[in-house]
Amino acid sequence: MWDNIKEFASEFFVTGDPLIYGADVAIGLSIVAIVFVMTYFKKWTWLWREWLTTVDHKRIGIMYVIASLLMLFRGGVDALLMRTQLAMPELEFLSPEHYNGIFTTHGVIMILFMAMPLMFGLFNLVVPLQIGARDVAFPFLNSLSFWLFFWGAMLFNVSFVIGGSPDTGWLAYPPLSGIQFSPGVGQDFYIWGIQISGIGSLMTGINFIVTILKMRAPGMKLMKMPMFSWSVLSSSLTIILAFPILTITLALLFIDRYLGAHFFTLDGGGNPMMYINLIWMWGHPEVYIVILPAFGIFSEIVATFSKKRLFGYKSMVFALMAISVTSFFTWAHHFFTMGSGANVNVFFAISTMIIAIPTGVKVFNWLFTMFRGKITIKTPMLWTIGFIPCFVVGGMTGVMLSVAPADFQFHNSYFLIAHFHQVLIGGVAFGYFAALSYWWPKVFGFKLNERLGKWAFWMWGIGFYVCFMPQYVLGLMGMTRRVNTYSWDSGWWELNLVSTIGGFLMGIGFLFQVWQILHSIKHMERDTTGDPWDGRTLEWTIPSPAPAYNFAVIPHVNERDSFWEEKQRRERGLVPDPQPELEPIHMPKNSGIPFIKSFCWFVVGFGFVFDWLWMSIPGVIGIIACMLAHSFNYKTDYYIPVEEIKRTEAAARGSI
Repeated sequence: MWDNIKEFASEFFVTGDPLIYGADVAIGLSIVAIVFVMTYFKKWTWLWREWLTTVDHKRIGIMYVIASLLMLFRGGVDALLMRTQLAMPELEFLSPEHYNGIFTTHGVIMILFMAMPLMFGLFNLVVPLQIGARDVAFPFLNSLSFWLFFWGAMLFNVSFVIGGSPDTGWLAYPPLSGIQFSPGVGQDFYIWGIQISGIGSLMTGINFIVTILKMRAPGMKLMKMPMFSWSVLSSSLTIILAFPILTITLALLFIDRYLGAHFFTLDGGGNPMMYINLIWMWGHPEVYIVILPAFGIFSEIVATFSKKRLFGYKSMVFALMAISVTSFFTWAHHFFTMGSGANVNVFFAISTMIIAIPTGVKVFNWLFTMFRGKITIKTPMLWTIGFIPCFVVGGMTGVMLSVAPADFQFHNSYFLIAHFHQVLIGGVAFGYFAALSYWWPKVFGFKLNERLGKWAFWMWGIGFYVCFMPQYVLGLMGMTRRVNTYSWDSGWWELNLVSTIGGFLMGIGFLFQVWQILHSIKHMERDTTGDPWDGRTLEWTIPSPAPAYNFAVIPHVNERDSFWEEKQRRERGLVPDPQPELEPIHMPKNSGIPFIKSFCWFVVGFGFVFDWLWMSIPGVIGIIACMLAHSFNYKTDYYIPVEEIKRTEAAARGSI
């Protein structure tokens, strides 16, 4: 019996690597510490009532942000491990198998479990406040979306210590990801982790489309809507068109692996290129899904800190929607070398060049907004200014990659690695960092420390260029992606060492961000005005942090930048319109069903990973039971009485 237990444990747990053992110890100690603290301070009931069962969009947004920052740490550590392995030729810091697992999990985590949830967190924290709504259209669905993401991410990440990480690249091309060449469970963790979180992403897209189209404040026509909300709408429309493709593609791959089908196995009549086409039909729009909200963020920040209306509002709206549509016609530029013929390559080369036009338009919009503006350089504006040259370089190298003959040289080289990090870090990460520092006072009621924020910006900015500029040269020198070592006579080691130093500088930048948050919590610079940046949109009209109901009275909007225009009228001595009488506010009740249902999905996925139907079947039964319980639950809402609203408003505005 003991031998059977040892044999099972050796197959179930990842063994043989000191780094994995260190991670096991760290995970174990973290779990023990969390359980001890929650038990010692008797916070389990508080955790359940206030967070695990919440349907409040602001708390869900905070949980998204916390989860994404944890994933940024995990993905960042993976990146530093890879850069350490490549710092010098012929190092044996990581085994080839471990290196393959790390570059696979790094890509998946950074795109799907860091950028996407950070984006959804900003959706939740900002959009209802910007459009004058009290919550999203479907609060229950919003909670379910978060917990599906969370448990999907947990299922993917647990492969690090149980079963083994996937090691076939972040998009898992067959035949390598098929059962013949990847017989372990790592690829099944990949499929089920992404599938479960992907369902949550699709539901979030639907939720915010309905929220923006149906819940705007009276008078807020679409062309009076803040630019960030426009960017969320364009991103959400792209989500609902792209994510079903991912769901079907991974389902077909799972059927190949689990039931022995041959959708993607060449010798069984399938075609692996069909998978590659399908995954990039999702994959390239996915890049724009995460960058479009960053464009909206920069638009808000530039207008606020330049004290000017955004230049070219209508052209910006058109550019966002044009990118959303055109992003579905460029996927084949990821494999010009496939051999599909000159005509196909020409079509996708031209479509890729075309999408650069609306992307470039926005850069001029921001520059002309800043032109002759009264610019204030705060941390959000620093991230914005740092983004512009970075994204211009990323865009230009993207156009270079769109030239099909040239791509035969660039394809699968470190030139490509540098390009997509240029747009994803310099665009997405810088944009979301700018958003966190900009809206942080509205969410938490205190500002982040400016000095430490600027240190973080400079470490990230300098580290980024030191890390990725050498990689363009390495790509032109012939270094291909996904190599775990190289020889001394290749001539690559000097630039790789410089690149590794840059990677660690960005890691220091992340540590400054953590220090900034902790320092700001300890030495709180409270926002007692509700409008710390002299903002322009509705979220700055209410106290910081926003009350549970957001607006005591739903605002009426007559123009773009309505709050800014109202402040200008007050300066001219005009008296604002009287506020209507307070009325009881209709709000959704908390529910534990989304948490339980999502955990059941985790159980289903974990069972299928190990082919344990005895686990998957109860999980499916739990999902059905949760659906039935919610269907027959008619007590889903309540009203906040007027007296409570008055007390809340008096307490929040007492120091204003």
